[in-house]
Amino acid sequence: MEQIPASLGDGDRARMGARAAETARRLAGQDVAAVALTWVDVSGITRTKTVPVNRLEHAAAWGVGMSPVFDVYLLDDSIVSGRHIGGPVGDLRLHPVIDRVVPMAALPGWAHAPAVRFAQDGAVHPLDARALLYREVVRLGEAGWEAKAAFEIEWAVSAGDGDAFVPAARGPAYGMTRITELSGYLRELLSALAGSGVTVLQLHPEYAAGQFEVSVAAEDPIGAADTAVLVRETVRAVTLRHGMRASFSPKVEADAVGNGGHVHLSLWRRGAVDGPANAMTGGAGPCGMSAHGEAFAAGILRRLPALLAIGAPAVASYLRLVPSHWAGAFACWGPENREAALRFVTGVRGERDEAANLEVKCFDPAANPYLALAALLAAGRDGLAAGRTLPEPVGVDPATLTDDERAARGIAPLPASLGEAVAAFERDDVLRDALGEAVADTVSAVRRGEAELLAGATPEEVAAATRWRH
Repeated sequence: MEQIPASLGDGDRARMGARAAETARRLAGQDVAAVALTWVDVSGITRTKTVPVNRLEHAAAWGVGMSPVFDVYLLDDSIVSGRHIGGPVGDLRLHPVIDRVVPMAALPGWAHAPAVRFAQDGAVHPLDARALLYREVVRLGEAGWEAKAAFEIEWAVSAGDGDAFVPAARGPAYGMTRITELSGYLRELLSALAGSGVTVLQLHPEYAAGQFEVSVAAEDPIGAADTAVLVRETVRAVTLRHGMRASFSPKVEADAVGNGGHVHLSLWRRGAVDGPANAMTGGAGPCGMSAHGEAFAAGILRRLPALLAIGAPAVASYLRLVPSHWAGAFACWGPENREAALRFVTGVRGERDEAANLEVKCFDPAANPYLALAALLAAGRDGLAAGRTLPEPVGVDPATLTDDERAARGIAPLPASLGEAVAAFERDDVLRDALGEAVADTVSAVRRGEAELLAGATPEEVAAATRWRH
């Protein structure tokens, strides 16, 4: 994990420039002509500035200019203003992260580099989500812990290039027929991901028409967020090359199952005698968790309503987040329970030391992956500090219980609208303090702006407005 300084000094610039010069020579030898520097805005859209490969050294040392106003863009590219960001005045510098520069096999001649944004005086931008996640990783490390994370990427494939969604594969859910229908496309996708250094664990058809999912290997949280962006842009590029479009929207069609953006997360003790030890197993807590693993999970569970403003950030998110659709619409946890917002993945006997982890099922692909992981780590870290414990696990679909049964077990529905989630976020001092005033205020401004933008829209209109934006 490359260090992100709070402020760039001359030594940092010299070091970053020298490393970029080496990388540029390597890329040129691989026929790479341009490097796309990307960041993800508060609305969850990946934005970019591009430099020719021979300008990578200068970009690494001195950055590429861009406006801070992108932090208050809405999903339709309209702009709101927050107390900290808004208007045409100001400039930031976008610096590529050289450790993560990779040629994009899906876009020959191009490389991808996640970027960190700094002010012109060298101070890190307070709304830079990658730097924010780095800060949370450091805070967790100072307490003796590290985390591993991975995003599941779900998308739906549409035939043709029109704005209407026309499923490009019509076979049954999870059926081999869909692989047969799009075998060439999927084979090229796997090859492109491997060519960009992504370790794919599995690829399969999902429930909705034309829907697929790819799972990748867990890594450190910043790497996991970088990989999520790279995977999505690779999927998008390969899909377009095959004359189709990929939608990562939480709700591609109003009457169909939406795309999830499930987050897998585990807590590991640093400095164990035999290497890092997974706190999600090997203990006397529920489902074999250690006391620390339980506290980490309990911290996340406790803050799920507020976390939705980060992890389910679109109006369309709440068309997806409904009971009995495997979306995790209730604030509860359970081992291998796909209707619980927090599923505990035990792993098979013999592999649990490595595989046991939490799956946050209520998040979706409209989330900024850096911001989502930063908020999850902050919630888990608070649980660790407070020594929280989990309630009894839920082993059924919570929707099948009566209201009285759910109340007796402390099972509450998660917010049913973006407005409800924002209200919960604004009441949550732990998350707001961890993210910082500038981030918290801007998240609220953007979420309220998007809620107002789509106020009164029908579910079909919400789905259409969101379908091709993320």
